Amino acid sequence: MSSVEVVDVTKSYGEGVGVQALKGVSLTVEKGEFMAIAGPSGSGKTTLLNLIGALDLPSSGAVRVGGQALSGLSRQQLADLRRDKVGFVFQAYNLIPVLTAMENAEYVLQLQGVASQERRERVKAVFARLGISDYLDSWPSKMSGGQQQRVAVARAIVPMPAVVLADEPTANLDQATGRALVAVMRELNRERGITFVFSTHDPMVLEQADRVVRLVDGLIASDSRPPKAAPSA
Repeated sequence: MSSVEVVDVTKSYGEGVGVQALKGVSLTVEKGEFMAIAGPSGSGKTTLLNLIGALDLPSSGAVRVGGQALSGLSRQQLADLRRDKVGFVFQAYNLIPVLTAMENAEYVLQLQGVASQERRERVKAVFARLGISDYLDSWPSKMSGGQQQRVAVARAIVPMPAVVLADEPTANLDQATGRALVAVMRELNRERGITFVFSTHDPMVLEQADRVVRLVDGLIASDSRPPKAAPSA
């Protein structure tokens, strides 16, 4: 089963002439893909991620996530779908400031009704994998940008959603920290089969992607699988 299906989706904002952010986009993301959505500012990258993540609804067309069609769902059903099938990594981190790193990462599990001990075990295992075990009890305000972004990644992947959506995940990080973060996400993709979809204009992220979909003026301009460089001897 595919993780995401987008079928002839349009999205318009405003009355009258308005702005058409997407103009008939169709896209299938298979389970386990590590895919980047690229394009200039205003091309529709974030709009497409928001539609896949059920943060917004299309003007026309269909979106399915983990086999579930979004059309016709109630607000509560959409909230449940976001909770259970979609992980989000925002460029602004969006951690809850009054919760520790551990509490932020286990928040979705708590909403899902997972028992306390299992929540802590799952979060600790992911923090160890991300190299942030020393920050379980830290407040977001006391952590660096790279550390906060890793907590955001942990929060996204701990529930094992159908897809993790990352909107410009390296935008606020220096090059070395951004490269390290993408490397960890790449390893999680390979080891656990987690599906990742990024919006990005960062060449370093694009180099790591198995597939690059380029948007221009709300349309898919290209959909390619860049060749990987052979490892150095």
